[in-house]
Amino acid sequence: MTRLSAFTAPGRFWRGNLHTHSTNSDGVLSPEEVCRRYRAEGYDFLALTDHFVGTYGYPISDTLPHRTNSFTTILGAELHSGAMENGELWHILAVGLPKDFAPSNTPSFVPVKDQESAPEIAARAVAAGAFVAIAHPQWSSLTIDDARSLAPIVHAVEIYNHGCATGCDRPDGFMTADQLLTEGHKLTMVATDDAHFSEPDHFGGWVMVKSEANEPEALLEALKRGDFYSTQGPELRDVRIEDGHLVVACTAVSSIMAIGWGTGAKAVHGHSMTTGAVPLARLNNSPWVRAAVIDAAGKRAWSNPIWLGDHGKNPRVL
Repeated sequence: MTRLSAFTAPGRFWRGNLHTHSTNSDGVLSPEEVCRRYRAEGYDFLALTDHFVGTYGYPISDTLPHRTNSFTTILGAELHSGAMENGELWHILAVGLPKDFAPSNTPSFVPVKDQESAPEIAARAVAAGAFVAIAHPQWSSLTIDDARSLAPIVHAVEIYNHGCATGCDRPDGFMTADQLLTEGHKLTMVATDDAHFSEPDHFGGWVMVKSEANEPEALLEALKRGDFYSTQGPELRDVRIEDGHLVVACTAVSSIMAIGWGTGAKAVHGHSMTTGAVPLARLNNSPWVRAAVIDAAGKRAWSNPIWLGDHGKNPRVL
């Protein structure tokens, strides 16, 4: 039996949003009010990730004054440097940056000469201790070559962005994440809000992080280990491989899916299911498997991938 570490690690699950903006960049609410709203909505932690560009003075928003005994914050920013293949500026999520993280040469949202490349600024953020993710691949029109340039460096791919869902119907990063997994990159997957509070872009996607303490350093280490899952509402209670099946325990859902490389996928469907076993025979010997569930209201939750073996060639590809 192989079980995801999020369901074996000590501690409990804490609800948090990793991608948020305030009046320190292009959000419409003050950092204090953003933190108040997330706290009031039952979140345990928040990362305020304002845009790290010269237009806003390269902010790493100080949210320490807004912590309480039951609510914490993690310092971070949305980093921008270098051009993607489409000529536009990169967006990279960095959670857990130090206050003195050195600014890049990014005066505005237009790429300029002599900037750090995306791999360079991402590597600098990782070296500074941050949990780093490729932000909103679909919204950015990210190419697979763009994504490949960061895959050996970053921890995760943003697979659901609620602001991109409500603002332009381009919310996901599953194609990017699955392709990188298929190429052997052992990445995790995060759902976020990317809230600006200028539209209904908040409280729609979050992570549940397993940690012994709701403290920034403990949460960051758990994120880096992959001890979390992502959701729009449904709760995952267990995800494991047992006797040739993906076994999922969760709150009541209508569909439980096992997803692997290529066309490999299989689902079981029902009513108010709180557990399900999905046979893996249709997953084409994929070396990784991830779970997705959908409840009766259409809300989803997603696990990180379980790795079953070394990366190898898909047997259906000649």
